[in-house]
Amino acid sequence: MSKRVLIVGGVAGGMSAAARARRLSESAEIIVFERGPDVSYANCGLPYFLGGEIADRKKLLVQTPERLKAVFNIEVRTRSEVTAIHRGRREIDVRDLVSGHATTERYDALILSTGAAPIVPRVPGAARAGHFALRTLEDMDRIDAWVRDRGAKTAVVVGGGFIGLEVAEQFHARGLRVAVVERNPQVLKPFDPEMAAHLHLELRGRGVALHLNNGLKEFDDPRADESASASVVVLADGTRLPADVVVTGLGVRPESTLAVAAGLDLGRTGGIKVDEHLRTSDPNIYAVGDAIEVTHAVTGAPALIPLGGPANRQGRTAADNIFGTASACPGALGTAIVRVFGLTAAVTGANEAQLRAAGIAFEAVHLHPNSHAGYYPGARALALKILFAPDSGKLLGAQAVGPDGVDKRVDVLATALRAGLTVDDVADLELCYAPPFGSAKDPVNLAGMVAQNVRAGRVRTIQWDEVAALDRSHVLVLDVRDAPERAGGAIPDSVHIPLGELRARLSELPRDREIVAHCASGQRSYTACRVLMQHGFRCRNLAGSFKTWKAARDGLTPQ
Repeated sequence: MSKRVLIVGGVAGGMSAAARARRLSESAEIIVFERGPDVSYANCGLPYFLGGEIADRKKLLVQTPERLKAVFNIEVRTRSEVTAIHRGRREIDVRDLVSGHATTERYDALILSTGAAPIVPRVPGAARAGHFALRTLEDMDRIDAWVRDRGAKTAVVVGGGFIGLEVAEQFHARGLRVAVVERNPQVLKPFDPEMAAHLHLELRGRGVALHLNNGLKEFDDPRADESASASVVVLADGTRLPADVVVTGLGVRPESTLAVAAGLDLGRTGGIKVDEHLRTSDPNIYAVGDAIEVTHAVTGAPALIPLGGPANRQGRTAADNIFGTASACPGALGTAIVRVFGLTAAVTGANEAQLRAAGIAFEAVHLHPNSHAGYYPGARALALKILFAPDSGKLLGAQAVGPDGVDKRVDVLATALRAGLTVDDVADLELCYAPPFGSAKDPVNLAGMVAQNVRAGRVRTIQWDEVAALDRSHVLVLDVRDAPERAGGAIPDSVHIPLGELRARLSELPRDREIVAHCASGQRSYTACRVLMQHGFRCRNLAGSFKTWKAARDGLTPQ
């Protein structure tokens, strides 16, 4: 017998489930209910329309209801809100938002792809005109029209997450003066602070005012000396930021109201609880996308990971299970990427805070390799960090920031994470090499090799944030860079002996103090540590060396 499959939500996970269901069963009746006017649109592309990088709005419409009917024989009902689920009789109530007409629909299987709603700040003045969140095409159109019609010149983005930074970049491209407000000490919470610091420097260097560790207090009317078409954004410390347009990017919450009313279980995070097959606490109801709680693949902790890639794969998995193909979601790594002006930042797996919260022991290494062979024109250094288990060497997480080559390396490391590879495996990966594309030792290989040296005890490391607390009566910081490099900046109270002179000047170093060696990126100081250790000195290598230390110091220092 053919199945009647109803899907609530027509973006990402919902449409992926619908298309997969049709490919698995030509006889199934498939109906998608979408509250908004559009389905299957590219919501990840919305910020780029605001800045003009995507000039044709139609390009954001991946499919239309008419085409979905013609190609897939899927019925799509837009402007249709599902208001209730009657689990006992397998029915849903649907209200047509245009006519107000209500109907009841029967299902054999129900898929909830209700998504997530933007978090709205609960402060005075939040509902003023000129305040927006960016989640749908309609949101995008309203922001675009407001900026254009009001001749907006200043913008404040509240929230330094992925969407917030994309919007800030695009407003800047449109010629607006932009400020970003973030209550945490850094943007992009999935990144560790010293990696986010590179983005802070890039934002400030482009003229974006960055207000970190300073939460939102209220939205106020402009004073006589303030020009603001939307409002004045008032921060916790009293700073006033006049804005012609305000976009809040404080994150999202799972749209679980329908599930809660139906008595479905929620997880600890507030997302709809599902098993590995995406089945809810009702065996006839599945849930996918931003609305569900997932398991973090590294920490095993429940998590909300509202990303388009996982949502699409989850839709496919749910359809597989409805039509008898055993399929499971193995957990989510949270692999994500963002462009911030001239830099790309990507992350996969767990960061330090997540590993500490889960009680998982880890080691961290930093390096700054070139995007491709250094002798080939155009090579650019990137900042790369990996986290791994000290005992097994298993890869736990990776982050990278740089102008080029970031996506390739983090995609490789995300694959390694999914496969459960160790740093030994990563060091031995056979990756593409030709001078325009990479190096004989790819940055991914180098990261594995650095981690191997740490695990083997060939060197001990110290992290950037431990330098300030060093007792200099017991520790000497040794700079082994060349003189021109040191002239451009140095760690305070460090001693300078270039690597090429080190063996001849060992007598200048104290044997009763530990030595922390650094160079620009860590490779030369590793060699220095090997020399010193084999001559009886106690030595540690500064992970990521001067580049990591300086980026963290400059990028995390309040402006």
